[in-house]
Amino acid sequence: MLPCIREARRPMSVMSAADHRIPLDVAFQLVDPKAYADGRIHEAYRWLRKNEPFGVADVEGVDPFWVATRHADILEISRQNSLFLNGARSPVLTSQVADRKVREMMGGSPHLLRTLIHMDEPDHMKYRVLTQAWFLPQNLRAMEDRIRVIAKGAVEKMLATGGRCDFVKDVALHFPLHVIMSIMGVPEEDEGRMLKLTQEIFGAADPELGRDAAAQADVPLEERQLDFGVITDFFDYYRRFSEHKRAHPSDDLGSLIANSQVDGQPLSDLEAMSYYIIVATAGHDTTSSSTGGAMWALAQNPGEFAKVKADPALIPSLVDESIRWTTPVKTFMRTAAEDTEVAGRKVAKDDWIMLCYASGNRDEAVFEDPGLFRVDRRPNRHLAFGYGAHLCLGQHLAKMEMRILWEELLPRIKSVELDGEPAMSEAVFVNGPKRLPIKFELA
Repeated sequence: MLPCIREARRPMSVMSAADHRIPLDVAFQLVDPKAYADGRIHEAYRWLRKNEPFGVADVEGVDPFWVATRHADILEISRQNSLFLNGARSPVLTSQVADRKVREMMGGSPHLLRTLIHMDEPDHMKYRVLTQAWFLPQNLRAMEDRIRVIAKGAVEKMLATGGRCDFVKDVALHFPLHVIMSIMGVPEEDEGRMLKLTQEIFGAADPELGRDAAAQADVPLEERQLDFGVITDFFDYYRRFSEHKRAHPSDDLGSLIANSQVDGQPLSDLEAMSYYIIVATAGHDTTSSSTGGAMWALAQNPGEFAKVKADPALIPSLVDESIRWTTPVKTFMRTAAEDTEVAGRKVAKDDWIMLCYASGNRDEAVFEDPGLFRVDRRPNRHLAFGYGAHLCLGQHLAKMEMRILWEELLPRIKSVELDGEPAMSEAVFVNGPKRLPIKFELA
């Protein structure tokens, strides 16, 4: 069943004014997980930045939403957290069917979880400060030696393959996973389970990663359901984990969350489980994607590999460029708290807005030759970590992990190239490399 343009079910200011609707063939790319895997989304973003940088996508099965594709507009919306809300509607693109199902289950709330990305003030900062100190640069420095040991182990495992490996499956997935799980206090034997659940929640639409994705591949968008079983499995695991950390607290992040209070009250079951899930998933998946994205780009650009190999001082710049290039968090949604104006267009209260970070990170007005991967790109004002109050809590940890891994890996290899067909995951919200066969020479 093909999507079709039709009158909006939820009134939007532009629908009765000048027609700023995005052509259907372009709009559909924004909601099609396959477009994020095969690169068509970047073609759509280029067209939108040039022709309709702030327009309305109206696709069957999803409430109409504004689409912000320019760096400046994404920045402007992101810095106004009281005007553009996370909590009023889903902060992640969701179908009408899934939205109705969640509201039925959650007593009218559009949120299946209650993480930091679902909160506005005053709650957002109250919950953010619970763990914020763990992720400050001065505190992370104390973890550097432990992270380097983990990185060395990951490099040795890669080198032991004899010159051929799937860099995603053998290195990029497991290194940041082990780091964040050790910080949380999750037993190492449970890391495989956490990885599988993370892939199932972020790769829900991917037939190789999602638990029920293959069965839903031919289901029209407007009829697709969420797989609530993944959330249930996460809850079951972290409920037992939290009980253990309350009874036997230690100096890990998991114990901190289990025993935290807000306004003098312990976190509710939903809040604690949500906190664990966001740290456990976002705490490694996005870092894995950026690391894999960097190796993919280096394998395709031997000149850039040679540049950073010859000058290790470029490693921090390589890290930032890989984050810009991959932009693992592709989109977030915001909801207008009142009538306002964006990019000269009237936005009505309750209008839904998609922030397209991967588009902003290739905005020709901000980045010179944005379609090129440059390990020495400076300045690099990418938006991959967001902006404003919701700036990524773990950004410094992610950059430290990647820096340390490259410091350990680059001196050990002489060259790298692709050794087969790489692949990206099929996902609108968070996506990145899921397969990256490479061959390399030892230094």
